[in-house]
Amino acid sequence: MKRPPSLRLALLTACAGLVALMAACDDGVRITSTRSGDEAKGVLKVIDALQCPDTLGSLTRKGSAQADGTVCTYAGPRGAEVSLHLVQLGEDPIDTVLKRFETLLSDSMPRTVAQLAAAAAQSDAEAARADAEAARADAEVAGAEATAEAASAEAASSGDSAHISAPGMQIDAEGDRARVSLPGIHVDADGDKANVRIGGFTIRADDSQARISGTGRVPGSSTEESVSIQALDNAAVVHSRAPGEATRQTWRLTDDTPSDAGWRMVGYEARGPRGGPIVVATVRVRERRSDDVFGDAKDLVALNVGE
Repeated sequence: MKRPPSLRLALLTACAGLVALMAACDDGVRITSTRSGDEAKGVLKVIDALQCPDTLGSLTRKGSAQADGTVCTYAGPRGAEVSLHLVQLGEDPIDTVLKRFETLLSDSMPRTVAQLAAAAAQSDAEAARADAEAARADAEVAGAEATAEAASAEAASSGDSAHISAPGMQIDAEGDRARVSLPGIHVDADGDKANVRIGGFTIRADDSQARISGTGRVPGSSTEESVSIQALDNAAVVHSRAPGEATRQTWRLTDDTPSDAGWRMVGYEARGPRGGPIVVATVRVRERRSDDVFGDAKDLVALNVGE
């Protein structure tokens, strides 16, 4: 197959970075918001004991509630495990409490944790460079807006390079490198690497390692959630947090390659009123498809404290 020209490759890479916000290929990261602008979160309940039904969805309770109604465990399909915890906060910040659950669950998939940590460390320098480039692009756009007197775009192209400048817009491409700056959108692509900023999101992609990392906000009117995602090949860690004084947090670690114990996904769903207690459902799944089990675990949490 004939290789496309370098300029074309660079521009396609830049466009692919934009698409990566919604999907990175078929098995990549997706960021979505399913809440409508009119939907409001309810007030979470204060409880002193867990409700642990015999069954819920794909889950079946194992034994009865333990420790004075503060813990109950469930079995799911193909060896999945779900534990429901009622946790008093005491003087510890909520992040400290949930970090303990995250650490405990991460111990089930140590290889995945190590790979993601190494990739994150490697990308720190690249992230700093990308931020500096984005700041420079912002300054160039501001200068173009200040000096532009006409709304028509001026374009000039020669050989394997192109330059387009207009009020609020700056596009430069040469060889395998392309830089696109629009209001709220900045793309910096260099060969198989791309750095994309869209609104509050920052996405850094390296096709050679199939790595995508990003932080930002998923808009949902009054129900915005802050989201942090890092993905490497077929592994990913996702953490989302809803705003407000109540606790509504989700954390998931996934890997298509199972751990030595066979786990492909571990995570938690945590909700509770300000000051606690909070209800935390921890999940461990061995199947590639984990959404059903995790969804049932979230329903258990909602049954106890609400949405």
